[in-house]
Amino acid sequence: MTAIEPIDNRPAVDLREEVARATSFSAVLTWLWWRAAPWVVPAVLVVAWEALGRLGVFAPNLVPPPGAVVDAVVKLAADGELVEHVAVTLGRVAAGFVWGVAAATVLGVATGVSATARRLLDPTLQALKAVPSLAWVPLFILWFGIFEESKITLIAVGVFFPVYLNLMIAIRGADRKLVEVARINGLSLWATVRYVLVPGTLPAYVAGLRGGLALGWMFVVAAELMGASEGLGFLMIDGQMTGRPAMIIAALLLFAVTGKLTDQLLVTVAGRFLVWQDSLATSEQESSHA
Repeated sequence: MTAIEPIDNRPAVDLREEVARATSFSAVLTWLWWRAAPWVVPAVLVVAWEALGRLGVFAPNLVPPPGAVVDAVVKLAADGELVEHVAVTLGRVAAGFVWGVAAATVLGVATGVSATARRLLDPTLQALKAVPSLAWVPLFILWFGIFEESKITLIAVGVFFPVYLNLMIAIRGADRKLVEVARINGLSLWATVRYVLVPGTLPAYVAGLRGGLALGWMFVVAAELMGASEGLGFLMIDGQMTGRPAMIIAALLLFAVTGKLTDQLLVTVAGRFLVWQDSLATSEQESSHA
């Protein structure tokens, strides 16, 4: 005989409550994973770093353990030097970023909109883009000395090209049909730029800003090797000259953390201007907050 399965006499309301609890628990796990995921790789790297140091794979005088690096950062903070050096480097990057973005935006719009300007300016700018960053150092020192002007100019050069290229290419790639529709409907040049070109080019422009900011942090290292007496680059040189690898690694980590924080700030601010965008990134953010 076939066994008769027991009938579930629980009310439907109880079943719905269990489903709701299970769904809520799954949502909590998803949220926790989304928040913890960015820290997984750094945690693994630190654990591996500590383990390899204890096993003797790394020589302590060349690759100090994480604890020694933390001690170096704590000592800098206790002496009041940490905030000072970070602030100086951050100020240089910010100044170079503003100047580089301003020049890139003006020339990017000009070469993107005008075929004449593009024909006149773009070949020269593309040639200058191929010049290595360190190749500018002797010239800038000759022009500006080893003062702040030379450092900020070098950073601005690094910021300029990603922003310029992304903006110019985005404008050139704008949907011609939308521009024609704007003209047919009598939109002025300013209205066409505001309602057609800006929404169409803004995502690429933001990508250029992020690329320019990243290069700004790379170029500030070269800039601070030009004779700086303060800043994170100075800490690296000081650590090299005094044989303190923990100081060098601490400066590298401070570069990484500060650069990441500034990039996140830029993404957050830019996201407020891209709320209209229906993209894969938007759907991922919505699912993480669900």
